[in-house]
Amino acid sequence: MTSRVMLISPAITAALREARFDDGSPLDTTGLRQAQAAAGTLPASARAWASPSVRCRETATALGLAAVADPRLAGLDAGRWRGATLAEVGAREPEALARWLSDPESAPHGGESVRALCDRAAAWLDAAARTEGRTVAVVEPELVRALLVRALEAPETAFWRTDVPPLTAVELSGRAGRWNVRVGQPLVASN
Repeated sequence: MTSRVMLISPAITAALREARFDDGSPLDTTGLRQAQAAAGTLPASARAWASPSVRCRETATALGLAAVADPRLAGLDAGRWRGATLAEVGAREPEALARWLSDPESAPHGGESVRALCDRAAAWLDAAARTEGRTVAVVEPELVRALLVRALEAPETAFWRTDVPPLTAVELSGRAGRWNVRVGQPLVASN
């Protein structure tokens, strides 16, 4: 059985524009408009999931998906860095930020390490692979990165080498743990 999993990154928010660790902000006007414009462009799917964040749930709704929020698809727990920008964290805790960006096992913010996120994402992908039909999931950009790391059997240090633009799709297809990846499918033209 071949499984297909389409991962869609959320539309733009103030937090994404500012390189801010998710602070629960909703889609901004542009993001909402772009997601609504992309409604109806997705292939038919057997099921739809979403990260439980506001921006992912709002993106799924704007795309016309009846997505179920799944806590396994939550974004990386950034602990005490939640709501701060990378620049702010770098100014306050430069050594901690450098360690976090270079060591996948590190979680100096008191939240989740990149390795833990990759493991959690892989467990979800394994479960999704055991279901028939296409799965569509609107997930945080870091979930897309983690799923790509695991699907491609790449080292966890590759996590930081993947950019995930807003409102783009990555499709994984495969069977028995072997995945092919189709990347960078924009759902709408950028403004």
